[in-house]
Amino acid sequence: MSISQTIYDFTTFAIHYGEWMEMDRLYLQNRLLALVGEETLESESVKHSIEDLNVLDLLDFLIGIAKKNNVIDNSFSQKEQLEAKLMDFLTPPPSILNALFAQHYDDQPEKATDYFYTLSKTNDYIKTRAIAKNIAYSVPTEYGQLEITINLSKPEKDPKQIAAEKNAKQSHYPSCLLCMENEGYAGRTNHPARTNHRIIRMNLNGESWGLQYSPYSYYNEHCIFLAETHRPMVISQETFRRLLAIVAIFPHYFVGSNADLPIVGGSILSHDHYQGGRADFAMANAPIETPFTLSVFPAVQAGIVKWPMSVIRLSGPNANDLVAAADYVFNAWKQYSCPELDINAYSEDGTPHHTVTPIARKNGENFELDLVLRDNNISEDFPEGIFHPHRDLHHIKKENIGLIEVMGLAILPPRLVPELAEVKKYLLEQPNTIAAYHLDWANDLKKNNLINKENVETIVRQEIGNIFARVLEDAGVFKRDQKGRNAFTSFVNTL
Repeated sequence: MSISQTIYDFTTFAIHYGEWMEMDRLYLQNRLLALVGEETLESESVKHSIEDLNVLDLLDFLIGIAKKNNVIDNSFSQKEQLEAKLMDFLTPPPSILNALFAQHYDDQPEKATDYFYTLSKTNDYIKTRAIAKNIAYSVPTEYGQLEITINLSKPEKDPKQIAAEKNAKQSHYPSCLLCMENEGYAGRTNHPARTNHRIIRMNLNGESWGLQYSPYSYYNEHCIFLAETHRPMVISQETFRRLLAIVAIFPHYFVGSNADLPIVGGSILSHDHYQGGRADFAMANAPIETPFTLSVFPAVQAGIVKWPMSVIRLSGPNANDLVAAADYVFNAWKQYSCPELDINAYSEDGTPHHTVTPIARKNGENFELDLVLRDNNISEDFPEGIFHPHRDLHHIKKENIGLIEVMGLAILPPRLVPELAEVKKYLLEQPNTIAAYHLDWANDLKKNNLINKENVETIVRQEIGNIFARVLEDAGVFKRDQKGRNAFTSFVNTL
């Protein structure tokens, strides 16, 4: 692969995706030459179709040339910054991108998001190669098919990078990773490169918001809706109004918000934002277990969802009715206590402990809004959180249960890849270095299963799924035993 041919081929991608014209080819090639430290194009190039090329292979070759020419060193941050600058040639300016998105949207909402999602993968803003490293599978449980992901996509930093970040000049621009000021930002040692990052502008109930995709997606078309204003996340009536407005705009997407309290929250609580996408999670397919009526909202259907966490589902054709009903339920939950079940709305000093994780979607002509009841109290027995994964599960999952887990997708830590390999060796009575905190679980697996080389992977995966179901049960405020069901009914009766 020659330098000249690579630059020519990369320019072909830029013209196709970046909304350049053939007249711009020489200009683009010269820009690319300078970025990788070359001065001349020395050979004739052959015109290839982009269908016959892999843009990431071309990118890797250009990065290799830049390293050879000492344009960049081997550090992660310098490589990432140059990659983003190169891929920026494949990315239209924000104004043009937004105009194209609007044109596609006028035809069909799905075409607009298809266009933006495809571009975000092609220009490597969505890290498809890194995401492919994740281990993902689903397992059957009494709550449906729960999905398991061991997250291996985010790159691990080497000691030099960690040291460089520690010594880097501190800056408060952009204010956080979600601020709109990230669009086109070159990046620095302690802030990711965002030169090829774009945001679709949206008007949500008279306020400026944006749509972008997650660089390290956990599911199909994993996207983020973010406020233009940098402000903390708060669950309120306006949250429900915005979520339902989003699914009215993008009826093929779900959208939800993390809770706004520590322990039961997640993600970046410092910037108001929601997560959505085109995925069908087990919670969305879970049936109504106990229907009930809200007498003050006769047009809204309500019910308790058959799910390990405590979920109230509201549905109906009118979004305004759902907003009012959701706010009514939310305010009732914020005041509700059941001390015998360790459910307490406030501490003695008045600190609030109740909120919800809301998720909205369209289901045919109806809007649906799931309200997952959350409580972030702690106790002497459960210092990490009463309604948080309990310690006997921490060998698998001890992190907060945020929006994505709530819906039925476990995000498990990378440490489990080598650890579970040793567990499987232990189960097969092979030499191993199993971690002590996995021993009780592994011995239970041995006792309850006939394990061999052919089934050990299936058994371990199924048991990981069973543990995740337990994790969600721990996070449920009303347990699924008779006492918990009675208490949930009691709360519903207050509505």
